[in-house]
Amino acid sequence: MEAVYPVFSVFALLSLHLFLYGCNLLMWKNTRINYNFIFEFAPNTALKYRDAFLICTTLLTSVVGALVVHLLLSAAAFPPTHVDTIPGILLLVFITLLVCPFDILYRSTRYCFLRIVRNIICSPLYKVLMVDFFMADQLTSQIPLLRHLESTTCYFLSGSFKTHQYSTCKNGQLYRQLVYVISFSPYYWRALQCARRWFDESDLNHLANMGKYVSAMVAAGARLTYATQSNSLWFGIVLVTSVVATIYQLYWDFVKDWGLLNPNSKNPWLRDELILKKKSIYFISIALNVVLRVAWIESIMRFQINPVQSHLLDFFLASLEVIRRGHWNFYRLENEHLNNVGKFRAVKTVPLPFRETDSD
Repeated sequence: MEAVYPVFSVFALLSLHLFLYGCNLLMWKNTRINYNFIFEFAPNTALKYRDAFLICTTLLTSVVGALVVHLLLSAAAFPPTHVDTIPGILLLVFITLLVCPFDILYRSTRYCFLRIVRNIICSPLYKVLMVDFFMADQLTSQIPLLRHLESTTCYFLSGSFKTHQYSTCKNGQLYRQLVYVISFSPYYWRALQCARRWFDESDLNHLANMGKYVSAMVAAGARLTYATQSNSLWFGIVLVTSVVATIYQLYWDFVKDWGLLNPNSKNPWLRDELILKKKSIYFISIALNVVLRVAWIESIMRFQINPVQSHLLDFFLASLEVIRRGHWNFYRLENEHLNNVGKFRAVKTVPLPFRETDSD
């Protein structure tokens, strides 16, 4: 279970995120939000919503197939050492396909993704583009996935899948320290991007945004420490830091990222320009985002449950955060699209499919 759960959770969360991204692409297309222009994607190679759904379905089918094979071999009393290599093989195949240099399986999209990840990790050395900080925001919602990757790497590199001595990883000092590093990294990269944007644009809003990610790091660190030191002092620290970070995040979500909650707007408490016709959808989305933002409350509640139930609960909460991010994505790009149109913030020459001829 300890060797299987992290790998299959990684692929399940990744499949869910891809599915929601496909839904985003479909919604942006139907509402005429020019996401290719905003992200500076080449229209002829950019991923379409059908492609996203196809990749998601293929990935999930492969994962379910591998899981079924794993269960069948386990039930047939095959040596556990051999059976537990299946998740590792699946992960290795996925990484190989991701970096495959041949012009197959959406190479332009794969290499664009890798280039964006490089830009994020090397922040603030690269100029920050819209697609860079948009992807970095996605990573802040996939911290459980990154932690599962850490567990998987430790299990296979240390040989724990052979000995089934999983305490080697979980109780190791280096492993416990890396949990903090991995949990902080997405927020840290995003904060550095904000610092670089402030340096380039001299806009103090970017420093305020950086403060949001710093508060998220503090809250995440407090919750990780409380998981190992469950006393009243750390409970109070977790409560205060998490409430402050959540209020900060909610304000930024609604006011800055979505452009809503404007009391002087011609659409009260929304914004002047709305793409969706029904205003009630925006208010429902605000309420939904609030509910999903406070899912951290579970981390400070001590439920008496067995390890299997604990894994399921963790996966459920991780899925809720991915769903929240997919929901957030639509309104974030809607606001960006309206700002581009209304303020003429982006201008780009679009080639027309006509041949040039001499006037003579």
